[in-house]
Amino acid sequence: MEAYAVIETGGKQYRVQQGDVLDVELLMKDSGDNVEFTALAVSNGTELSIGAPLVDGAKVTASVVENFRGEKIYSFKKKRRKGYRRKIGHRQGLTKIKVEAISA
Repeated sequence: MEAYAVIETGGKQYRVQQGDVLDVELLMKDSGDNVEFTALAVSNGTELSIGAPLVDGAKVTASVVENFRGEKIYSFKKKRRKGYRRKIGHRQGLTKIKVEAISA
C-alpha cells in the first residue's frame, strides 16, 4: 500500500498520492508554480494519522500544470403555461495540479 493524504481545497476533499494529476477549483497561480496544502489525514502505507482538523507538520506539495475552464453546464427554468423560459450556461474555472510530494 502506498502513502496517501487527504487534502481540502475549494470546499472539496481529495485523496491524493504522489504523482496524481487532478482538477481542482481555480487557484490563482500560474503554470509551473508550486502549491502547498495542509493535510487532514496522512497514511504512510501501514498506519493512518487523522488530524483534528489538521495533521501537525503534514504537507502536500503540488505543481500547477495549467488553468482551464470546465465543460459547459446548462441551467433551464420554465413555468408551464406562462411563456416563461430561461436558459443560462456556466463554465467553472479549474486548475490541473500534479502532486509532487507528501511529507508527514
